[in-house]
Amino acid sequence: MRHAIITAGTKGLGRKVTEMFLENGYAVTVLYRSDAKAAEQLHKAFLHKEDRMLFVQGDVTKKNDLVRLVEKGYQQFGRIDCLINNAGPYIFERKKLVDYKDKEWYEMLEGNLSSVFHLVKLVIPIMRKQRYGRIITYGFQGANDASGWLHRSAFSAAKVGLVSLTKTIAIEEAENGITANMVCPGNIAGEMKEATIDYAKEKKDDNTPVGRSGTGEDIARIISFLCEERSDFITGAIIEATGGADVIHRFQI
Repeated sequence: MRHAIITAGTKGLGRKVTEMFLENGYAVTVLYRSDAKAAEQLHKAFLHKEDRMLFVQGDVTKKNDLVRLVEKGYQQFGRIDCLINNAGPYIFERKKLVDYKDKEWYEMLEGNLSSVFHLVKLVIPIMRKQRYGRIITYGFQGANDASGWLHRSAFSAAKVGLVSLTKTIAIEEAENGITANMVCPGNIAGEMKEATIDYAKEKKDDNTPVGRSGTGEDIARIISFLCEERSDFITGAIIEATGGADVIHRFQI
């Protein structure tokens, strides 16, 4: 039985990813930061699969929590096949670089870039022994081209760094049967983060060229495909799922 570690996997986009892995027969170790209620709700929804679920409370900006996450997951299931770096702090307030506090800057870097460094260092030795591993990171539209993102300087800087890190891991670990790819969601907000594609198709979205909002299921389907055994030829890829919308320049006028 394959095992996936999923950070921030109890709600939002992460919940849909966790659900899909469970439905695909995986065991999952899910990290959540503080919302124990969301973890409990997910657990109840999949009681029939509870022998394949492990929930760990922790903060991705704290290295010790990440070490504990990997140790508990590996101890419980005996292997680690997939690492889904779903967690990533984000500052919703729109402001320029000079208005960021030092604490906010470092939280963006630690949560979105350094956390992946720590987790990858922990899981790659295990994946090497297995001769198999799938690592997924998250980015934003245009991250592959190091696009500037007005009022999102700290987040975008961390994610652009993560693009290079993802591609480097892909090259370094290819010989060990390990792939690394990045998924870049479009504007998926509110209830649509945990929605299905069928639900989205019932609601017209004039702001998205394809005519509907993106959903958590869209992102989960991409990740599920990238983590398949026969997807080993896809590595170092930066895949955008935006429905054709220009997310980066949407609010720059």
